Amino acid sequence: MRVRVLVTNDDGIGSPGLHALAGVAVREGAEVTVAAPAHDASGSSAAMTAHVRDGAVSSDRVDLAALPGVPAYSVGAQPAFIVFSALQGAFGDPPQLVLSGINRGPNVGRAVLHSGTVGAALTAGLGGVSGIAVSLDVSPEDESAGLDEPHWETAADVVPVALRHLLAECAAGTVFNLNVPNDVGPCDSLYRARLGHFGAVQTRVERGDDSELRMTTMVGEPDFAPGTDAAHLAAGRATITALRGITESGEAGLPASIALPAR
Repeated sequence: MRVRVLVTNDDGIGSPGLHALAGVAVREGAEVTVAAPAHDASGSSAAMTAHVRDGAVSSDRVDLAALPGVPAYSVGAQPAFIVFSALQGAFGDPPQLVLSGINRGPNVGRAVLHSGTVGAALTAGLGGVSGIAVSLDVSPEDESAGLDEPHWETAADVVPVALRHLLAECAAGTVFNLNVPNDVGPCDSLYRARLGHFGAVQTRVERGDDSELRMTTMVGEPDFAPGTDAAHLAAGRATITALRGITESGEAGLPASIALPAR
């Protein structure tokens, strides 16, 4: 049986990283459908938001030159909403696997909470469908300045190894997060990594005048503790981290019940 794969991202339907990732799934023999945001949705986490007009969300069939014959949809929604919709059959038979990316920029540390790329994969996991989020360690600012060219094929080349392991060894609903250095040549290994404390890209929000909040994005100092995703990536190694979605914490010391004061 061919595996039904949904490919999405948070950079938008026109992203070459999306097309490269879908190409991997095609070459692996999967039955591929692409559904991605019509516009950039970076930082959307697992937001279930969409642009609703007259009670409906736009979902336009598009032709992608890099993926002839692959059904593709440009959707007026965030990636998690797209995955949630796909699991309910919005783009044909529900997928058995979700691939998300390839993202422009790394997604490392606990800051992956804010990533639309990772949020899409975790939404799949919440629905009992395995997912892989893939990110390339390229700076969008450096790319725009002509200082750094994304090597999408480097990230694409590591995906089949993770994909085959996921399908052969892991329970349904397992989610992997991959981060790949932006090298010209292929990577030799995927390194299992812990999440760093935070991440390399941080957002600062400051008040302007009485009616404005101004947001700036900075590249800060990531957690380079040994064994973390940020440390491996900084050393030029591709990383793989198994993620788990929302779960309860046993560390809060809560009793079975807490009496409320009488009124």
